[in-house]
This record gives sequence, structure tokens and C-alpha cells, in this order.
Amino acid sequence: MSQSKDAQRVAEACRDAMWANDRASKALGMQIQAVSPGGAVMSMTVREDMLNGHDTCHGGLITTLADSAFAFACNAYNEITVASGFDVNIMAPARLGDVLTATAVEQSKSGRTGVYDITVSNQAGVRVAIFRGRSYTLKGKPLLPAA
Repeated sequence: MSQSKDAQRVAEACRDAMWANDRASKALGMQIQAVSPGGAVMSMTVREDMLNGHDTCHGGLITTLADSAFAFACNAYNEITVASGFDVNIMAPARLGDVLTATAVEQSKSGRTGVYDITVSNQAGVRVAIFRGRSYTLKGKPLLPAA
């Protein structure tokens, strides 16, 4: 079996293990569309209870979607990896009924640190937010139990 197929299987197993306990993402109605080593795509439909006083999606919830995609992308290597920080820029409002998609792409992974860019777009392809996450991998802490 090729290395890339092995890496993809590990990424999918990590996704399944994390998703089983991800109460926050599930509560917000998020769905995982895809996962790969260093990458993830997640979606979320903006609901009534996600709107702020301006009738747009609360920026913190847009950020949460990006952060969830970031988490699945950087944990795809079977090592527990956490956020060490992130920056987010809101580019456009999201409205009731919008389907937001967060696409996470690994930019750099060296030693125990990584950098990931996540773009959040709506169903029309309009960029809603850009998120850059910095990750830190915990030494000697596999995500999956030993087989």
C-alpha cells in the first residue's frame, strides 16, 4: 500500500476519533466534508440562534467553524495537536440560511509547530472570513489508541 493511502487512512481514523467527542461542532450543526493529512473541509448552515443583533451570523460562530476545520486538519497525523493561537479577519457578513464552508490547508509543519490557513466561504463562493491558525503538537501523545 502506498504511503499516501496510509496517510489518508490515518487522517480518516483521526477524524472519526475526534468527531466522536466533538460536542461543540455537533451542537452547531457542523459537518465534515473531507479530511486529508494537513487538510479539512467543514460546513455549517447559519441558523436563527446564530444571529447577532444585526441579523448576521455572530463572528465568533464563523470563527468556531474555521477553528473546527483547523483542528481536524492539524490532528490528521495521529498526534494530539492544539491551537497555540490564531488570527481571523471577517470579510463579509453571513446571513440566515447561508451554508458556510471552511477549507483548511496546511502551510507549514516543522517539528511540533504548524501554520494553517482556513478560508470560510458561503454557498455563492463569497469569502466570509480568513483564519490563520498556529498549532502545537504535544510530544509523545498519539490521538489514536495503539493497534
